[in-house]
Amino acid sequence: MRTLIAVGAVGSLALAVGMVYAQAPGGSGRGGRGGGGGRGAGAPMAEAVDTNNNDSVTRDEVKSAFDAWYTAADKAKSGAVTQFQLQVALTPVFNQAKPADVSAMEAALPSTPAAKPAKAHKVLVYGNAAGFIHSSIPLAAKTVEELGKKGNLWTTTISYDPADITAANLKQYDLIFLDSTTGCFLDDPKDAAATAARRKAFMDFVNDGKGIAGIHAASDSYHTDCSKGGGAGGSANPVTASNLIMTQGDTNGDQKLSRQEIDALAATWFDKLDTSKAGSISREDFATRFNASISRAPAGGGFGGGFGGRGRSGGGRGRAETAASTEKRVPQGQTPPGTVLDWPEFNKLIGGYFKFHWVYPQLITVKIDDPKSPLTAMFHGQEFEIHDETYTFAQDSFSRKNVHMLTSIDYAKMSDIDKDKEPAATGRTDGDYALSYIHKQGKGRVFYEAHGHAENIYAMTPMLEHIRAGIQYALGDLKADDSPSQK
Repeated sequence: MRTLIAVGAVGSLALAVGMVYAQAPGGSGRGGRGGGGGRGAGAPMAEAVDTNNNDSVTRDEVKSAFDAWYTAADKAKSGAVTQFQLQVALTPVFNQAKPADVSAMEAALPSTPAAKPAKAHKVLVYGNAAGFIHSSIPLAAKTVEELGKKGNLWTTTISYDPADITAANLKQYDLIFLDSTTGCFLDDPKDAAATAARRKAFMDFVNDGKGIAGIHAASDSYHTDCSKGGGAGGSANPVTASNLIMTQGDTNGDQKLSRQEIDALAATWFDKLDTSKAGSISREDFATRFNASISRAPAGGGFGGGFGGRGRSGGGRGRAETAASTEKRVPQGQTPPGTVLDWPEFNKLIGGYFKFHWVYPQLITVKIDDPKSPLTAMFHGQEFEIHDETYTFAQDSFSRKNVHMLTSIDYAKMSDIDKDKEPAATGRTDGDYALSYIHKQGKGRVFYEAHGHAENIYAMTPMLEHIRAGIQYALGDLKADDSPSQK
């Protein structure tokens, strides 16, 4: 058995010499549930407006940042933006990969690809999270981009805007990479027609012969009531930021912002924070004063922690969708309580839907279910250990009858203590915990990998090879047996 670690310069040498590693729990220190740890809105806001990155913030920087956000939100140049338009514009601003994580990923990039591209490909990385927002989303997006560059396998566009999922726009792409999308990630609660059109465009895209690849929280989607919307928690997130700006900037109460309103808010906030009237505020003072006098993030949520309205089971037992107090497993053939399958076609496409995860950095033994597949060649048929936040599927949402299994949890090797961390109500009676798999969808192809919560996963060369092979399969470049593992 091997243990994968994040591979830097030293790790690459270890890979070449021995293929045996020891992954230290903790990764970049932000691998836990979204990172940030409840630091409040001030710190990420200060980072966002300090455009020259000199650890101080000026009035001009605040105005310039707000102007740029408004311009990005007002694509139609209508002179009025909604909170959701502002949220989309703020997503890449507040969700950025840390330079150290990017460097570690780049050092671990694999060289020789599993297959040569049959043609020039375009990949759309889609990272809108309508529920919990993972801090690893921007790093995963950057990883897909860099994997494509290595060997000219594909070019990458990164989007967080559901409006980009249209039949016309998708014609230019060969694959959609679902980057820890959560909740009802394509929907507009106020526009049923737009929601229906996006869902149809998405399904037509793969059914007509193109590819879908998903990582980690792509399976944490469309198993709750979409009509109720979704709360956001996790890393410094654009949902809270856009709500704060809209709430305090919408002076005429029309639930939209004009450029004049956002300019006025920028000036008001700076005047309130610049208590000494020096015209410049240190980043630290900006953050502290912002949290004390401006931020109104709800307790337990906001930019640092929070679970978007979902419960967190106590005692380190992990997160589950059903009450841990329900001390019996849900029988096969029954949908767990509280589940609303708003878009069952998507749940079937992605292979299942989330019900529980072990808390990072849970040690998991990964079993190679198909050692002959080119998508698992990098593991050399050997089990390995990994630390991550590992997702499980609801009892009847996943089956080997629907997918070709690549890797899974070696559940028999988990200790009773670790098994007992999972509430009985969410446990699988068959002990079959999928991690990665492929399957045909219409004329197209789907690849899914359950790991990818923590940033250090993207600094493991074998895992990057696995993800790259999955994308190449979904693009149609890498041929593999994708027949169901259970007939």
